[in-house]
Amino acid sequence: MSKARRPKAAGAKPRLSSERMYALIRSPIITEKSTRISESNQVAFRVPLDATKPEIKAAVEGIFKVKVEGVNTLRQKGKTKKFRGRTGRRVDVKKAMVQLAEGQSIDVTGTI
Repeated sequence: MSKARRPKAAGAKPRLSSERMYALIRSPIITEKSTRISESNQVAFRVPLDATKPEIKAAVEGIFKVKVEGVNTLRQKGKTKKFRGRTGRRVDVKKAMVQLAEGQSIDVTGTI
């Protein structure tokens, strides 16, 4: 018989190792749109496809020492492209838009 798993509490934070935190936040996204959303106190990051919103929130709070209000994610499907007559496919990408608390900021152009 297998042991019954206890359900997680509604407000429980996931415990992440520092290695997992740095694996979750792959890179900041520096585009015109991400610069525009930074005016509304948001930052965009590339994350792994299996990353969850609570994990992303905990990783950003742990790495950058800021308070995160919310996380929105999107999965961008890879395009089918042709290269020298052969068809190929770009990889799927997951992006996370992180809403920071009022007065908090992250300098994504600097080093961690």
